[in-house]
Amino acid sequence: MKINRNYENIQDSYLFTNIAQKVRAYSEQNPRADIIRLGIGDVTLPLPEAAVTAMAEAARELGVQETFRGYGPEQGYGFLKDAVREYYAGRGVALEADEIFISDGAKSDLGNILDLFDADNTVLVPDPVYPVYVDTNVMAGRRIVYANATAENGFLPAPNRAQQADIIYICSPNNPTGAVYPKEGLAAWVNYAKEQGAIILYDAAYEAFIAEPGLPRSIYEIEGARECAIEFCSFSKFAGFTGTRCGYTVVPFALEREGAKLNKMWLRRQTTKFNGVPYIVQRGAAAALSAEGRKQCLEHIGYYRENARVISQTLDELGVWYTGGKNSPYVWLRCPNGMDSWAFFDLLLHEANVVGTPGAGFGKNGEGFFRLTAFGSKERTAEAMERVKKLLSR
Repeated sequence: MKINRNYENIQDSYLFTNIAQKVRAYSEQNPRADIIRLGIGDVTLPLPEAAVTAMAEAARELGVQETFRGYGPEQGYGFLKDAVREYYAGRGVALEADEIFISDGAKSDLGNILDLFDADNTVLVPDPVYPVYVDTNVMAGRRIVYANATAENGFLPAPNRAQQADIIYICSPNNPTGAVYPKEGLAAWVNYAKEQGAIILYDAAYEAFIAEPGLPRSIYEIEGARECAIEFCSFSKFAGFTGTRCGYTVVPFALEREGAKLNKMWLRRQTTKFNGVPYIVQRGAAAALSAEGRKQCLEHIGYYRENARVISQTLDELGVWYTGGKNSPYVWLRCPNGMDSWAFFDLLLHEANVVGTPGAGFGKNGEGFFRLTAFGSKERTAEAMERVKKLLSR
């Protein structure tokens, strides 16, 4: 028996585990400290009422013989797939129901989709990057190369045609930087992928936060993307399902490599390794996409957008450079006075009792930068930024 030695190449501690350990140690030494957490991107508002009502009704259905359900379709119930289709159609993107696969979240599928690809593929990820993109490929032993995202390119790198790649990760709005690609930026990546014969894994988990007209919310708004891209999305941020767990992956029928249709491959993978998302959760997700549900979800997103505005306004007043905040729940700022990101983390924690995320945890290009999230309460976010303003104005 041999174990997968690739796991030895992964850092022992996950970024957010390190943060939690530092915060816990500080709290134990300072039990009266009033710590405000603007680090992990978890929502704080309750689920929209439309989803709660639908899930309660679904639970009652399962308690009655006539409406009881056991195993459901691994790829998702038709009622939720139809709701997702309508959601996309409202933005001018036409999907077939069988191109949509319901999952327990974008994070899971971004890792699981790699079952479709041989380990002998080169993976291109941006730097800084959401750690899951890197770690899941390190686990499989794939070669990883990086697209440099920097302040100079607004943390929106363009493809380098001299660089070979087979699998390309794009996240827009980006986690951690909050940067959003315009159509021409995504079109450049689609053209590059088609030239390379590569597959784009497009993470659209934060698409609902895009407010600026003309910015694409789906890769399929770009001509040719159906032949080279798989899209992942989630109800976690749109409807607050971070703990409820529901998302979906779109694998177009037109996506084919080496004579194999990836839609068919993914269906085979899911029916073999996945038992589907609970019926109760899928009813809640479908309700979130109803007219009333979308209205309630957008009210919550508006609440978080206001938090992002407060964070951004404070940084503007302090003269601190940043990206994000307008079309994203994340604000990515340059650490003041040339500080490295973990030193700034310690300064905020110890002097202002505010927790954020050091950019160094997202890659080498994240050093010297810092991520704040807009998912706190209105009052706590305002208090946190007052503390930051006081600290940095000394």
